[in-house]
Amino acid sequence: MADLLECFAIVAPGIEAITARELRALGAGELVPEPGGITFPATPYLLQDANLRLRTASRVLVRVARFRARTFFELERHATKLEWSRWLAAGAAPTFDVTSKKSKLYHEKGIAQRLAGAAGRASADAQEQLFVVRVHRDEFTLSIDSSGELLHRRGYRQETAKAPMRETLAAAMLLGAEWDGQAPLVDPMCGSGTIPIEAALIARRMAPGLKRRFAFMRWPGFDADAWREVHARAESEVRARSPVSITGRDRDAGAVAAARENAMRAGVAEDVTFEEAALSALSAEGGPGFLVSNPPYGVRVGEEARLRDLYATLGKLVTQRLDGWTAALLTANPRLDHATGLDWREVFRTSNGGIPVRLIVHTAI
Repeated sequence: MADLLECFAIVAPGIEAITARELRALGAGELVPEPGGITFPATPYLLQDANLRLRTASRVLVRVARFRARTFFELERHATKLEWSRWLAAGAAPTFDVTSKKSKLYHEKGIAQRLAGAAGRASADAQEQLFVVRVHRDEFTLSIDSSGELLHRRGYRQETAKAPMRETLAAAMLLGAEWDGQAPLVDPMCGSGTIPIEAALIARRMAPGLKRRFAFMRWPGFDADAWREVHARAESEVRARSPVSITGRDRDAGAVAAARENAMRAGVAEDVTFEEAALSALSAEGGPGFLVSNPPYGVRVGEEARLRDLYATLGKLVTQRLDGWTAALLTANPRLDHATGLDWREVFRTSNGGIPVRLIVHTAI
């Protein structure tokens, strides 16, 4: 049996429980959630699979070392003993993201310089390999990033409307609302289409990382045969089409055009219908189904009064036209939630673009 790696999936604070469900579905055990992530043991195979399939995590780190150091001499002594050649190919360019709190060694650039010196000289054209270093009360935790580019960058979103949301948050909304790709879905304020596109990926069982590369592929011990197996298994599970209707609407013609382009790059253009339409055009697409949306938040001065009518209209439309449907919104203002006239339950709290937000769900009785 391959050695188990101690891994850490980085997630937006507040959605740890959703990512934990994803990890359990992949077969991970002994999950240890903490604010901003989940520690889990993984074989190299599971590490590859997690990078390929996780929809709500931003990175997957592998713990390389833990040690205590209060002086640069102690830090250098520990750093020179590390097995850098296990993680870094010859000439690779290590970079260090260092955070130090309540520690004798508080100069973060100095810590990064000592670690870089121990790791060895990089060639001029080498690709970077990120290490994440956390120091708390003189205890060092050194981790290597296995993902490379952040996992929310699926590769399809080159066209964006105003205030785009991360793909990982859109996926967390869908999973948090317990939409599983087996019921119709509509987003009446879809912007550049992130929620409907992520829904199509779920409905078609498309792993979000199928079209990208990862940092672990450059490690000296990379098992290419295992990766081919992991990738081929994920490809074999992809459905030819979404089994349910997925619709994105927006009154902004530019946003709708961008959403269509994004869906084409994601390979789901035939699975999502994008339409230029006002909220008042909302109607059932078969069903019962799900309405999942990220409406305006009303955080600027003077916006709340204008948006109260929008939220009230949304509530009336859900009641009058979407009988038996589930509604899920990402919101920032409880007063606007109340304006819908619907009963809501909170699923999680997180932030979007630095704004504290909540996923709230209304389930018809």
